[in-house]
Amino acid sequence: MSIYDFSVTRIDGSEQPMSDFKGKVLLIVNTASKCGFTPQYKALQALYDTYGPERFAVLGFPCNQFGKQEQGDESEISQFCELNFGVSFPLFAKIEVNGDDASPLYRYLKKQAKGLLGSESIKWNFTKFLVNSHGEVLERFAPTTAPESLEQKIKSLLN
Repeated sequence: MSIYDFSVTRIDGSEQPMSDFKGKVLLIVNTASKCGFTPQYKALQALYDTYGPERFAVLGFPCNQFGKQEQGDESEISQFCELNFGVSFPLFAKIEVNGDDASPLYRYLKKQAKGLLGSESIKWNFTKFLVNSHGEVLERFAPTTAPESLEQKIKSLLN
């Protein structure tokens, strides 16, 4: 099994196979519009502007499981991200990242890159997973990890 075996629903409702991202370095993030970390959208977009979209992509997965900080529907989320942060990287339909209804993609990500003390559970919004161009999940980063602090890692994976 690999990351490319999954299919995800875009924010517009269309299906997208993860295999569409073969050959790209990915930063996969669970997002929320009303979170203290929401300003990270700006830095995520800056990384995408600098390194994407040919060889790098940020993939944003809205989630309402933490403090009910993503209550809007897909249209509201898309408009918020575009108007407030100029987000042009791919956004997907709202998902769950923990529990029985967790997205299959997130179940896989959590198994491949465990959190502190081997925990699989996502602790909060803006947890980040770095995936290399071969689809290998390399690392998980805490919500407090600033996206711009990952720039050197991304650059080294692109070289």
